[in-house]
Amino acid sequence: MATSAGGQNSTLPTLALLLAMLLWASSFIALKLAFRAYDPMVVIFGRMLVASLCFLFVARRITRSLAYQRGDYKLILLMAFCEPCLYFLFEAQAVANTTASQAGMITAILPILVMVAATLLLKERSGARAWFGALVALSGVTWLTLASSPSEEAPNPMLGNFLEFLAMICATGYTITMKALTRRYDPFFLTAVQAVVGCLFYLPILFLPGIELPKSFQPVPAFAVLYLGAVITLGAYGLYNYGLKYVDASRAAVFVNLIPLFAVLLSWLVLGESFNLEQFFAAGVIMFGVFLSRR
Repeated sequence: MATSAGGQNSTLPTLALLLAMLLWASSFIALKLAFRAYDPMVVIFGRMLVASLCFLFVARRITRSLAYQRGDYKLILLMAFCEPCLYFLFEAQAVANTTASQAGMITAILPILVMVAATLLLKERSGARAWFGALVALSGVTWLTLASSPSEEAPNPMLGNFLEFLAMICATGYTITMKALTRRYDPFFLTAVQAVVGCLFYLPILFLPGIELPKSFQPVPAFAVLYLGAVITLGAYGLYNYGLKYVDASRAAVFVNLIPLFAVLLSWLVLGESFNLEQFFAAGVIMFGVFLSRR
């Protein structure tokens, strides 16, 4: 029976990663629904607040056996700064400016960015095929962006896709630091730290000029915020961090390739979004590039 990097049976970590990808894909649709009534920063703060409150119920369990080592706070702060702090700043504005399906498709380049980071920071080796695949995928992202046109759901897709790309750079830093931290810390403890730090980070942002606070209760957008906090932040990140504990970072990143497929399907089913022919071929170029880089 196959085992993972930590000696754990690989079935549970694999299932955890698969479910995490499905949940993450659904987060693009939930964000779109929430943004229809609430300011993006209000939505992200609400998401972090809901997740923090959820973790209060399991705080004792996930803090029982902490193996803190001197200097770990630097990695923990870097992890939280990358994601959720900067990551959600970029992604919130990205989803507000582009379609959920396009934002989901941009996530396909995360494994490539992790490969680049592992080469530069961890001195891992990558072959010529992998680098060629990276260039192909990036060209597909550029094509997808240029082939997009403004609409009611995507007022500025070029800006939105670029911001989603920046979010993926933040996710790369998160993946590298998280992999190091899961050797000594419970994955759900790290997820709780993310939620609390994110809550503290976004609270003062609510009082900046231009941020519109909620004036009425909207059932669907409000439920979307609850879903993002309780199911996505708590569930998806917890499942991903659990899988990352037992699977190599580069292998775990490969699962991210499923997010675009899930996101496009869910966007079509729930939001009625679709690709035009040119965008369809651009998406194919992205996936082909990712396939080459992971061969």
